[in-house]
Amino acid sequence: MSKSCTGAPRTRTFLAACGALALGLGAATAPAAIVDESGEATANLAATQGSTASGLATFKAAGKDGLRFTIEVSGLKPGAAHGLHVHEKGDCSAPDAASAGPHFALANQQHGSHEGESFHAGDLGNITANAGGKASATLLVPASKLTIAPGPLSVVGRALVVHGAPDDLKSQPAGNSGSRIACGVIDRRTVKDGVAPMKPGSN
Repeated sequence: MSKSCTGAPRTRTFLAACGALALGLGAATAPAAIVDESGEATANLAATQGSTASGLATFKAAGKDGLRFTIEVSGLKPGAAHGLHVHEKGDCSAPDAASAGPHFALANQQHGSHEGESFHAGDLGNITANAGGKASATLLVPASKLTIAPGPLSVVGRALVVHGAPDDLKSQPAGNSGSRIACGVIDRRTVKDGVAPMKPGSN
């Protein structure tokens, strides 16, 4: 409390004013209550240097089925396939998105296809653009590979990257999928007062 409150004569009016000030200071410093009601994380994909690709991806918990991944991208090469991967670091600041690091993978995982026995946790296959350079896809990822809950399998705080070439689903360590043409940091979505999606506040 300020010196003026501690040193002034303690009249009834004074006490009421100082009480209100204390309540105001408490309200200003307390973090807003944020309740996670969405059960999902999102990545806003922005073009890297020299690219026109952009879009939005969503990771949503799907119960026992694992994680449902959906993506919509525009600005792609018409008719071309493009590799998709979750990368280790949630950092898209470099012009070529090299700051996102390698594919997100756990120990002893190798790059591969979802139809195989082993693949990186971050391997999401390919997306193919239509004649207008737009693409969309939905993929169910096993809970043994990715989650949005805290822990070693969480996608939150990592990056989603779209590549300029198709993933051949076998070459090590990254499927020979070319340059990184779009990148987005994966953030957990929360809902405040059941209305506005927003990032979690600090505790």
